[in-house]
Amino acid sequence: MTSATQAKASARVATNAPPSPAATPHPGRRRVALAAAIGAVLALAAVSLFVGVSDVTPLSLFQADTDSHALQVFLLSRVPRTVAIVLAGSAMAICGLVMQMLVRNRFVEPSTIGTTEAAGLGLLTVTILAPGMPLIGKMLVASVFALASTLVFVRILRALPLRSVVLVPVVGLMLSGVIASVSTYVAFDHDLMQTLSAWLTGDFSGVIAGRYELLWIVAALTVAIYIAGDRFTVAGLGEQFTTNLGLNYRRTLAIGLILVSIVTSVVVVVVGALPFLGLVVPNVVSLAMGDNLRRSLPWVAVLGAGFVLVCDIVGRVIRFPYEIPIGVVVGVVGAALFLFLLLRKRARVG
Repeated sequence: MTSATQAKASARVATNAPPSPAATPHPGRRRVALAAAIGAVLALAAVSLFVGVSDVTPLSLFQADTDSHALQVFLLSRVPRTVAIVLAGSAMAICGLVMQMLVRNRFVEPSTIGTTEAAGLGLLTVTILAPGMPLIGKMLVASVFALASTLVFVRILRALPLRSVVLVPVVGLMLSGVIASVSTYVAFDHDLMQTLSAWLTGDFSGVIAGRYELLWIVAALTVAIYIAGDRFTVAGLGEQFTTNLGLNYRRTLAIGLILVSIVTSVVVVVVGALPFLGLVVPNVVSLAMGDNLRRSLPWVAVLGAGFVLVCDIVGRVIRFPYEIPIGVVVGVVGAALFLFLLLRKRARVG
């Protein structure tokens, strides 16, 4: 039996405990429910296309000629913005799922273990040392910084004598605070505080045609994550179990961390940070779908996109015609849900 076949076979039992019948609905019902969720996200995307200060309505588009203001706003701003929201929301939710699987803790994601902050530090370093570097180069540098921070977090976890449910995210938040402090000091010293703040606060208002296309890299990497989903599921059971099945644990871990780092860096470069997104959505999905990554990933992607679409629409209408950055809305809602999940888990453990 090949290692890939072993991984697929083991993915069927890759949960900490046997799921209850309620957590494993009939496949036909799952497909119907997923189709309904996709339909709801498409409806939210349609609403997003026509929410904003500019007067863009379906009727104005139907009556518009090729030079009309409404059509230009729709094609150059509204469509790229909505596509970017869907891609970024899905990608960051999936990154959270992969990170939780590899680290074996439900309360970690890129914004709580320093990955996002390290990507911002990488962008800050490029801005100071090589301001003329192309956008793809800045993304690669940010990816290297993000990967280095993630590896430091994993190394710290291995040195911990005890991995409690609460201790792991606390260590991640401490590492995030250290990296954020370094970034703040460097930015203050070079008069780049506003620039750093813009990078670390998610905002889709500046997304237009020609400034979001890097996010299609995220879509390709998401497909790669789906293909390797069984291997990540097995790796989540631990090094000894993975090795016994013939898989290279360290290689699988490295591939997963590299994919997460690149996706996080692309999102930070294009739209900024989306805190707690990758923590909340995978936890909600796991309550119903269990720990099988390949089975959960479509749901995580759909709900991640829907969650960001809702937060973006709320940010645009709550103080209309002004706009609240998406990072603020996602951060407030995500932090509240993070505390709820953390206290709920702690109560169950206690």
